[in-house]
Amino acid sequence: MERAPYFDEVADGPDSAEAWWLRTSDSVRIRVGFWPEDGEKGTVLLFPGRTEYVEKYGRAATEFARRGFAMLAIDWRGQGLADRLLPDRLSGHVLTFPDYQRDVAAVLAAAQERGLPKPYYLVAHSMGGCVGLRALIEGLDVNAACFSAPMWGIRLARNVMPLAVSLSWLSVQLGQSHRYAPGTKGEPYVNSEPFGSNALTTDEEMFGYMARQTEAHPDLRLGGPSMGWLHEALTETRALAALPAPPVPVVTFLGSDETIVDMPRIERRMARWPGGRLEMIEGARHEVMMETPEVRNRVFDTAAAHFAGHP
Repeated sequence: MERAPYFDEVADGPDSAEAWWLRTSDSVRIRVGFWPEDGEKGTVLLFPGRTEYVEKYGRAATEFARRGFAMLAIDWRGQGLADRLLPDRLSGHVLTFPDYQRDVAAVLAAAQERGLPKPYYLVAHSMGGCVGLRALIEGLDVNAACFSAPMWGIRLARNVMPLAVSLSWLSVQLGQSHRYAPGTKGEPYVNSEPFGSNALTTDEEMFGYMARQTEAHPDLRLGGPSMGWLHEALTETRALAALPAPPVPVVTFLGSDETIVDMPRIERRMARWPGGRLEMIEGARHEVMMETPEVRNRVFDTAAAHFAGHP
């Protein structure tokens, strides 16, 4: 492993932070952040959502450290400081969703090489929840997991979904998968959307925390998804919906005011997850780990108690 940049002044995380470059099995360079602070209870593997990056979870690392857990977070391929996959750095793109499992494998190997304490626990947000569910189904070695607004489906109007499926498929066939998905653009959401109308959080200070990070470090910025990413996401979420739940104890957090991911698909999945629990959070939006202090404390306390129950 080789040391990578880490922007501690915007992360607001534990002083123990370190970042490393990793090479995946297909030679893509990704970045991982470690917060090995104590961690006597184990290590949280934090799988971020689309557009996200290591520094966004500095405060989450502080919360887990207070509760006795080390943590790592990843820059998935195509975002953060990891290799971007198109000449347009602001376009969120992936060749195939299974490629994210190559990133997972590289991160697990690095965690073991670095000696992060076991057992491992998964916390996966939004797109990371899609990647994380696939990883659990394929045997990711964790004792328990928590999902935050997992992308087990994308929220689209019923009459729009068939059009999104067909157009995204056609874009791939015609060599146009690099184009932005309709209605999106090459600007980070937190730097272009006013707080008052944002779909992420009701906490203005946390919204500012996210915006300040990409303002200070433009290389972290990512805009809308490509048509290719959309095609892959729709294909993967449809495939996952047909698979049974893996035998892992799970708590899933979902805000009542969620507008980005498909709530009914999450509810159906959790209703048939043996031993799984869905925690609905009244008034919260998409980013429950970036919500008001009361919501954040509830989420981190619940996650820590869940993990402690599966040592």
